[in-house]
Amino acid sequence: MAMIEFGRPDGGICRGYLATAGNGRPGVVVIQEWWGLNAQICGIADRLAQAGYNALAPDLFEGRIAQDADEASHLMTGLDFPGATHQDIRGAVRYLGASSPKVGVMGFCMGGALAVASAVHVPEVTAAVCFYGMPPKEFADPAQIRIPFQGHFAKRDTWVTPHAVRALENAMKAAGNPPEIYEYDADHAFFNQMRPEVHDAQCSRQAWDRTLSFLQRHLQAG
Repeated sequence: MAMIEFGRPDGGICRGYLATAGNGRPGVVVIQEWWGLNAQICGIADRLAQAGYNALAPDLFEGRIAQDADEASHLMTGLDFPGATHQDIRGAVRYLGASSPKVGVMGFCMGGALAVASAVHVPEVTAAVCFYGMPPKEFADPAQIRIPFQGHFAKRDTWVTPHAVRALENAMKAAGNPPEIYEYDADHAFFNQMRPEVHDAQCSRQAWDRTLSFLQRHLQAG
């Protein structure tokens, strides 16, 4: 488990947190929330490594970690989402792909939106898991997703509302690729144990078990 540097398709360099399970194991790119590449996101990479996956979390904010919601909003607003998708995340997928036969993406909040975008725009991705995130349709239309997709959403979410979840689900179904969608009686960011005001331990355990089952089916099988 260490910070590394990896190449972007445009020749640039991105840093990220790497947790390894061994050469030949499947890979998962973990995409951060708007807080940055903090201990919580690195901890998810560690948990994936313990479950048998090589996990890489790219540092999309280049070392900056928000201390409050205003700063997080400022950092997210300043992020080049197409660049993060096509360069940083695709670079991370390719890095893992050098030693992993299959690579998936998993993202939370802002990272959930980027997981959807990666499912649309990054051809090397085998499967995608989204936690309560949604990109603008004009940037990444869920109807264009052609890979296995699992989504975890909160019924009391005022950011990614149940209405938005229905629209994503219906768009994917209409395109012939029905997603695996779960909704929880919880608030936005319920998976983040560093936010006790919204964290729900029971929902988090259930979502994690479902995520590992999904990854097992699509990244380890075959």
